Amino acid sequence: MVRSNQNTTVTEFLFSGFPQFEDGSLLVFIPLFVIYIFIVIGNLVVFFAIRIDTRLHNPTYNFIGIFSFLEIWYTTSTIPKMLSNLISRQRTISMIGCLLQMYFFHSLGNSEGILLTTMAIDRYVAICNPLRYPTIMTPRLCAQLSAGSCIFGFLVLLPEIVWISTLPFCGPNQIHQIFCDFEPVLRLACTDTSMILIEDVIHAVAIVFSVLIIALSYIRIITVIMRISSVEGRQKAFSTCAAHLGVFLMFYGSVSLMYLRFSATFPPILDTAIAVMFAVLAPFFNPIIYSFRNKDMKIAIKKLFCPRKMFNLSAD
Repeated sequence: MVRSNQNTTVTEFLFSGFPQFEDGSLLVFIPLFVIYIFIVIGNLVVFFAIRIDTRLHNPTYNFIGIFSFLEIWYTTSTIPKMLSNLISRQRTISMIGCLLQMYFFHSLGNSEGILLTTMAIDRYVAICNPLRYPTIMTPRLCAQLSAGSCIFGFLVLLPEIVWISTLPFCGPNQIHQIFCDFEPVLRLACTDTSMILIEDVIHAVAIVFSVLIIALSYIRIITVIMRISSVEGRQKAFSTCAAHLGVFLMFYGSVSLMYLRFSATFPPILDTAIAVMFAVLAPFFNPIIYSFRNKDMKIAIKKLFCPRKMFNLSAD
């Protein structure tokens, strides 16, 4: 903090989201570090397997590859700082560092949410209009949707971050969370905090709107699948949607617990558990869902690590 004219200007924040682990922080550091390494490596494997295997160069897998790439940076915006806080006595972050963490974490999260919505629409077109799918989901449109998801995800947060950077912070500097987030930071501002409710409403509308689009898409998809006469055809159609549906439920389930609470307060340990599920566990399961439950991805991953063996098998 910097003291000036009997007023205290906050220049850094102190994290207090892991108070219950102070005596055994190493026990938390090791599994969190292992999970982070797995998330990075797992998503890199998925991304490069899709890039290398030409059979997966279609809209569905291109979206999955971009989603995996975003997941790496999404977790990198928070977990390394969490790890350093667990082994450091200070557990602080500068004002600029906090603003940047909020911006990149939520911008990447927004991009992922928009991309998940795009993927639901892609599945809707593929199953409900299979004959028109190649003409609708062209490579050019897919590239535009992917780029648009990222550009919009990063631009939409800029006004909010710029506004927060202009607020005066002159009182307590303790953030009751494991990373910088809008509500804990805004509560520390030395000004009218009624904007917190407006922030909650904006976030809630965005979340509910995305969930509605995805839910309506899958209601229509399931209706169409149930009309398929053959059991094998139904199973194949369901299998193509199962991975995306699983990721959607985990992503928006954790997002809803995190941001659709409004004025409700949870005990600190439950707050930390929800934050960990939102920022760590959901990204941890994504590469598992996309690789282990997908035959084409399994083959692509094998080809990535054993290219000669796969070439010999295809030649035989």
